[in-house]
Amino acid sequence: MNNNVHLIEHPLIQHKLTLMRDKTTTTKEFRELAKEVSALMVYEISRDMKLREVEIETPIGKTKGKVLKDEIALVPILRAGIVMAEGILDLIPTAKVGHIGLYRDPKTLMPVEYYCKLPRNIDKYKVFIVDPMLATGGSGAKAIEILKSKKVKDIVFVCLISAPEGIELINKRFPEIPIYTISIDERLNSHGYIVPGLGDAGDRIFGTK
Repeated sequence: MNNNVHLIEHPLIQHKLTLMRDKTTTTKEFRELAKEVSALMVYEISRDMKLREVEIETPIGKTKGKVLKDEIALVPILRAGIVMAEGILDLIPTAKVGHIGLYRDPKTLMPVEYYCKLPRNIDKYKVFIVDPMLATGGSGAKAIEILKSKKVKDIVFVCLISAPEGIELINKRFPEIPIYTISIDERLNSHGYIVPGLGDAGDRIFGTK
């Protein structure tokens, strides 16, 4: 692993992660927790973002303040990344949102693209790819490839749970891409699921299993 892997271990996040892992957590609770954790992660993700100075007028008088310099775009990997994007939008409501649809072939474990809709001039944005799980790394790498084909230069990968195998793949192919995660779990099982993980994030968010 390189220095671009950022493990966020804030107590509130770790508390909520434990609730997410629990198999008795309901769909409603899981969805709310995923959204809340994603919002909390924004504080770490945005720590080094640049600001620009603006002049404003308060009810008392004129003053100078600072606002985000970069334009932000969120690109959730469908379908589970949608809830993460919602959580981040609560704190950065001006962000544009694109979508990349990928599914993992159950036999080859390779990503298959079925949808891509991105904001106009996406290459001008700081782009956060969001996906709850970084397992094999295939979907994450494919999403990065798609954005790079659109000339995007400033990309951040944001996930809740990650496996060493997925991190290794992203680091190897895209060592310049920072990865933010709240847990680096043990390994992948024979079906490509993270162990101990939290199950299939999409199914638990949407109640489809």
